[in-house]
Amino acid sequence: MDLESINKKIYEIRDLKVMLDYDLAELYEVETRVLKQAVKRNIERFTPDFMFE
Repeated sequence: MDLESINKKIYEIRDLKVMLDYDLAELYEVETRVLKQAVKRNIERFTPDFMFE
């Protein structure tokens, strides 16, 4: 995936740059559920502002 296509998937919401879970999963070439499961299992590795629902 090239840099331009990644930049198109970064949105600015309330002055924060965010990337949707399914776009991030596509970047890592995994299913969205697998990405979310990995984050939940390793939540201590992420900063509190890493994600929101």
